[in-house]
This record gives sequence, structure tokens and C-alpha cells, in this order.
Amino acid sequence: MAIGGLSPLMHLPIIGNWNYFDIDTRLAAAFYVLVGLAVIGAFARRSGLIRFAGIGAIVLVLITLAGIYFKAHDSFSFLHFRKLVNFAAGMVKYKWGWYVILAGAFVLALVRKPKVVTVNEGTVL
Repeated sequence: MAIGGLSPLMHLPIIGNWNYFDIDTRLAAAFYVLVGLAVIGAFARRSGLIRFAGIGAIVLVLITLAGIYFKAHDSFSFLHFRKLVNFAAGMVKYKWGWYVILAGAFVLALVRKPKVVTVNEGTVL
């Protein structure tokens, strides 16, 4: 997930590719707090914390994608022709970084507590 946040997430004509920090620094900070929680949960072996970070990242990505969509359509609202607004907003393209973020978030969201198996005489595997 951390690599996905630094990957290209959207492409704007003339301006170029943007990552999470270029889109919004507050959302990027919240995203990397969730990444940090996932890392802390991994080292502390807390599956609940890891799962929380994964679900939180999915929700944050959905909020960000909705924000980008509405901002793109609102930015061209000064145009009075609906087709022209849709054309101008359609020039904002989503890039491959979203797939990396969502893949990592879904892996974190599906983490389960490991099962402890006991074998003869109380040894734990």
C-alpha cells in the first residue's frame, strides 16, 4: 500500500501524473497513518489492527475517488454545455496506482488470526 500511494494515481493533461500527496496532503497523511497502523499491527501480531487498517484504507480510497470525480466535474461547471463538461472532466484519467493500493488494502482486510494447533504433550506448532 505504501508504494501505491507514491505511484501515479491520476493523470491531468499538461500537468502530468499525480500521486496521493499531489491530490491532497491531508488525505495522504491519513492514508500513511493507516499504513503505519498496519505495520505496527504486523510487528505486534495484532490481526484486528491490521484488518482495521485495511478496511480504513479501502474506505479512504473510495472517499478519495469520489472526491476526484466530483471535483473534476465541479471544476468545469463554468461551461454551460453538458457534453463539454463531460469531455473536459473525462480528460482526468485514473492510473495504475489505485490497483496497487486496493490490492494491498484487500490483503490487509482479509487477515485472520492464526489458528493454534496443539500436538501430543502440549507442544504448539
